[in-house]
Amino acid sequence: MGTLIEMNRSAGLLLYRTGPERVEVLLGHMGGPLWVRKDDGAWSIPKGLVDPDDADEWAAAQREFSEEMGHPAPDGASIDLGVFRQNRGKEIHIWALEGDIDAAQCSSNDFEMEWPPKSGRMQAFPEIDRAEWFVLEAASEKVVAGQRQVLDALSEHLR
Repeated sequence: MGTLIEMNRSAGLLLYRTGPERVEVLLGHMGGPLWVRKDDGAWSIPKGLVDPDDADEWAAAQREFSEEMGHPAPDGASIDLGVFRQNRGKEIHIWALEGDIDAAQCSSNDFEMEWPPKSGRMQAFPEIDRAEWFVLEAASEKVVAGQRQVLDALSEHLR
């Protein structure tokens, strides 16, 4: 398959839970100063670049979930939802997994960026500043536009 970094591919894990009448998905609100005042279109599926040390894309998806949610990926059978093209040619390979974790207990790793811009000062921010469960309809409004197709694929698979 070639190295995944060359292909500009990320991998992610969409955790979902089912109730008697609805499906909910766990999303993370993107951290950092650029997203702090945004809500709709500012949430994401836990995902990230595939590392050369990852055994495969599934391993990368599990690692990214753990880093961004502060919990290991739950055990269970995963659903390969497929590869989705994002803006600027990036691709994300997403799996879904049924499970349940306490969103209030999620804690993300940090990233660094120069802030304020052109200040020369580097600051650390969480990749995900909070997590929350959303019913699929609400999740479609909250998630970044390029990931709505992933929610559609999960919905289709669960029908």
